[in-house]
Amino acid sequence: MMSGKHFKAHEVSCCIKYFIFGFNIIFWFLGVAFLAIGLWAWSEKGVLSNISSITDLGGFDPVWLFLVVGGVMFILGFAGCIGALRENSFLLKFFSVFLGIIFFLELTAGVLAFVFKDWIKDQLNFFINNNIRAYRDDIDLQNLIDFTQEYVSNVSLFVAPISF
Repeated sequence: MMSGKHFKAHEVSCCIKYFIFGFNIIFWFLGVAFLAIGLWAWSEKGVLSNISSITDLGGFDPVWLFLVVGGVMFILGFAGCIGALRENSFLLKFFSVFLGIIFFLELTAGVLAFVFKDWIKDQLNFFINNNIRAYRDDIDLQNLIDFTQEYVSNVSLFVAPISF
């Protein structure tokens, strides 16, 4: 039987609320930026003017990475941002569950990468060699390979003098 006592809802700290909001608004804007870059890259390649060409894209297209990551960041950033600002428990639970899923997927990928490192090394070498052969076929792939080579050479120049 109820004794007539009313339970108060817990107050959420204003600092925590706006810290979570601020973090998620940045995350949300980064998601929008990734989506915009992906859509811009597709428009430059002419994919948006001929939607049927999406199915013709064989192999790896770096634009997919921007679109998928941007979409996930946008949705999670929106849920976290609005959930924190409005103290909406459904959106906060959605945000928390999907961050947990992403964390466990990353953890699983790390463990599997460690266990199957030789197979992954072989597949990565095969993938890289195929994409180097197709270097001139796709401007995005060409830019990705050039950026990777430039980045690795700059990092090695910076790290080499620090060796013991």
